[in-house]
Amino acid sequence: MDVWTLLPVIAVTAVVTVVLCLLAINFASAERRLQHRPRRLYTLQDGDFRRAMGVLLGPAIVPGNLIQPLANGDAIFPPMLRAIEAARVSVCFETFIYWSGEIGDRFADALVNAAARGVAVHLVFDWIGSRELQSALLARFRQAGIVVHLYHRLSWLHLGRLNNRTHRKLLIVDGRLGFTGGVGIGTQWTGNAQDAGHWRDMHYAVTGPVVAQMQAVFLDNWIKVSGNVLHGPAYFPPLEACGDMDAQMFGSSPSGGAESMQLMFLLAITAARRSIDIASPYFVPDRLTIDTLVAAAQRGVLVRVLVPGRRTDNRFARRASQRHWGRMLRAGIALFEFVPTMMHSKFMVIDGEWSTVGSANFDNRSFRLNDEANLNVFSARLAGEHAVLFEADLARSRRVSYVAWKNRSLWRRLRESVVSVVESQL
Repeated sequence: MDVWTLLPVIAVTAVVTVVLCLLAINFASAERRLQHRPRRLYTLQDGDFRRAMGVLLGPAIVPGNLIQPLANGDAIFPPMLRAIEAARVSVCFETFIYWSGEIGDRFADALVNAAARGVAVHLVFDWIGSRELQSALLARFRQAGIVVHLYHRLSWLHLGRLNNRTHRKLLIVDGRLGFTGGVGIGTQWTGNAQDAGHWRDMHYAVTGPVVAQMQAVFLDNWIKVSGNVLHGPAYFPPLEACGDMDAQMFGSSPSGGAESMQLMFLLAITAARRSIDIASPYFVPDRLTIDTLVAAAQRGVLVRVLVPGRRTDNRFARRASQRHWGRMLRAGIALFEFVPTMMHSKFMVIDGEWSTVGSANFDNRSFRLNDEANLNVFSARLAGEHAVLFEADLARSRRVSYVAWKNRSLWRRLRESVVSVVESQL
């Protein structure tokens, strides 16, 4: 066989080799993973906990903030749109999902009108998450003078980072008013979770000094996609106290310490004395996280976890989650499946005093692969508002029993085992 006959085989082999190498680069982590639970050295009430959060993990905890919870699209989107419509100097918007459609068009109108008033508008959309964003809408943004970037879009420059997505949800207007939480810009987030086509979710309006930290987290990825620095009073104006909540905006990414988001969650769980309430749409904890939750339950902490039921947008994540429920249920952890619609809320409240809210899920993708942003808040008032919402959600949920989990069908067990092969990517 001459060399010309072998050329197609050589070319195919080379292409397959390149693809496999790129997959290995994307799916493998060069960093050592956390392997041991943090020791329980303090509770939330101890000053050492605040020092650990503010020094070990991220920016300083700043006082004087007001964080207002917004439940479901009917309460979330109107204040976000009003903020953009009232913008005077700048709008900075980063989101995982921005899809074309009615709500996408409403945001587009507000953003284009802001640019027409002379407001500097900066947009960062994840390339994979916003894959349903029509090119005509992107062209409209750019024609209006809006600077828009797609994070890690498919290109030779980003092949090695294709598995790293920005999952952050940040809107900062005039450097003074911020929004963060779980919602994307899509039809399923509209309404009031009234049926299966409208999701249950939480977002938060933020004022006070911590908004500057939100802007800094946005700037982290803005520099990556644009190479430009945004600064000055249009983005970082002086901010006065406007509430009584202590808070910090906590960002994480594989390029800036992939384990930091998980470490934050583990330190908070370890500090719990009385209660831990978790709402997570993709609850796929690894062994270390399960160890930490079980240890909390075994020392008498009431641990409750709310996850989606059959109405979910990710059956792989649900099956991967169910595979791990046995040990947690035996330890007394209460697991609830939300029944009416997809539950997309992302928050954790500890001891009725501390909350973390934002984009991060309880899964490997949030802990190690994605860029995430969470707001940590010391406030009994915010925790109390969460408690009311959480109890209302539990009333529309089904509690999972250990007996039912243990007696699940062989077919269900098989599906869980198959999904476990890709669990590290969920």
